[in-house]
Amino acid sequence: MIKKIVYFFVLSIVFCTSCKSKSRRVFTRTSQGGSSSSLMAEEPSVRDYSVTKANAYNDLFLDSMAFEKYISTNPHSDSILENMRDFYNARNFEFAWFDSKGLNEQALGFRSLYKYSTDSVNKQLDQKLDELILHESTVSSSDPAIIKIELQLTRRFVQFVLDAYSDNNIHASDLQTFVPIKKQPMMQLVDSILSGNNHDNDKVASINPLYSGLRTQLAKYAAIAKKGGWDTIPRTKSKFVLGKNFPELLIVKKRLAASGEFTVNDTTSTYTPELEAAIKDYQESHGMTADGKISPTLIKSLNVPINYRIQQLLVNMERMHWLPVKKEGKLILVNIPEFMLHVTDGNSHVKHMPVIVGKEGHTTTMFSDDLQEIVFSPYWNVPTSIVKNELMPAMDKNPNYLAEKHMEITSKGGGVPTIRQLPGGDNSLGRVKFLFPNSFNIYFHDTPSKSLFDKDVRAYSHGCIRLSDPVWMANYLLENSTEWTPEKIEAAMNSGVEKTVRLKHSVPVIITYYTAWIDENNKMNFREDIYGNDQAVAVKMFSDVQ
Repeated sequence: MIKKIVYFFVLSIVFCTSCKSKSRRVFTRTSQGGSSSSLMAEEPSVRDYSVTKANAYNDLFLDSMAFEKYISTNPHSDSILENMRDFYNARNFEFAWFDSKGLNEQALGFRSLYKYSTDSVNKQLDQKLDELILHESTVSSSDPAIIKIELQLTRRFVQFVLDAYSDNNIHASDLQTFVPIKKQPMMQLVDSILSGNNHDNDKVASINPLYSGLRTQLAKYAAIAKKGGWDTIPRTKSKFVLGKNFPELLIVKKRLAASGEFTVNDTTSTYTPELEAAIKDYQESHGMTADGKISPTLIKSLNVPINYRIQQLLVNMERMHWLPVKKEGKLILVNIPEFMLHVTDGNSHVKHMPVIVGKEGHTTTMFSDDLQEIVFSPYWNVPTSIVKNELMPAMDKNPNYLAEKHMEITSKGGGVPTIRQLPGGDNSLGRVKFLFPNSFNIYFHDTPSKSLFDKDVRAYSHGCIRLSDPVWMANYLLENSTEWTPEKIEAAMNSGVEKTVRLKHSVPVIITYYTAWIDENNKMNFREDIYGNDQAVAVKMFSDVQ
């Protein structure tokens, strides 16, 4: 049963060349609700042997006999069977959802979209995906368990598209190339996307405003690159003062004019109020404190090469395919590199909230689930890794450490005790936590360390997400409850007695990773690639990126 109408599921044709006119067959299937759906398909795809290990997006290839064995031993409708075969023929049986390092970004993106969009579950498959994410390790293309998961995901993908486009005639070639297949030179891909003859790409842009916005910016940045890019601003020790002249400002003004923040026709070297306003605009859209100061951090950001910005645009355009565009009801979305949480209701923006995410070595996982419970005055059940690596050494140095931190041992065994922190003002979870059950033990929570929210880069947690305004979140989630008034919520948060409240209607949570996007004010935003995910994707996408 489809939970939401998934018109937002966008066809990925960034990597699709123009389709030739062919006779078509129509696959018809009966959906889970009993209605008929169809997918327009061309003649069966011929296996593309030009896809090789040297140029493939993923570095694993599937044995075609293993594919046929899976098909023969697992019942499928004709539409799913034929589309799966065409999907892999177009890839020369390159894996779609794995590379040798494990599940790839497309697998994580599709998993989140699928979870958000449908009620259909396969608990065994989802548990295996969780285990692969939790225990990262190299995988082999000959591993039967990996092959099975790969093909199960493809089957889920094909069925999802059939359901999502039950009222649309969608070409099979679109389905085949949804996941990137080949590396190619970066600017060649840019030219392909911006080509006036790329009608398929126009179709994507017409139904996905997020993608469309980035494509418009891509055209702008590509034009700058073809003119030679922008000049590098030299390092300076100057103390810039409004109204004074500084030679470096000629380059600063030219640079900000190129990206659109400085719109005044001014070729002087004077530090003007208009320049200060342009700097604030740039800082705000790049995740910096908007103070208008020309700092080393600002100059470093302005000097990021134009080709790197183009790379960011392309990588994030690829990610846009897995993000809901048209949303129904309440949704909480966390963008990790932005250090922000966004609450929407349908397509209306409700709240933007600064958050703290996982630091290096404790990165926050990308996934989606449903927020179901609020816990007031929570205990903090300290993870075993923190007990072993942080608390036990502290306890060895200070026998009173646990008492001073209002912690207690609840059990012993295996050499590592089970420890929890009592509810209270210094509890690491603060006064409230918000649970969306998942295998990664990630949730939202309050924090007594409020000063960290003043920083531009907010990656300090052990993986969970700290909220800057948890009181607002609790009131928002319980706004339709006559029992939970703001006064009662405040009392529960300060009671010192743990109390769990289950929401009548769960709220979807999606944790994402976007370093380039257009916001609701149509402003271009860039952020730092804090976990190195952009670079990992770029090396796979482009033949000319090291």
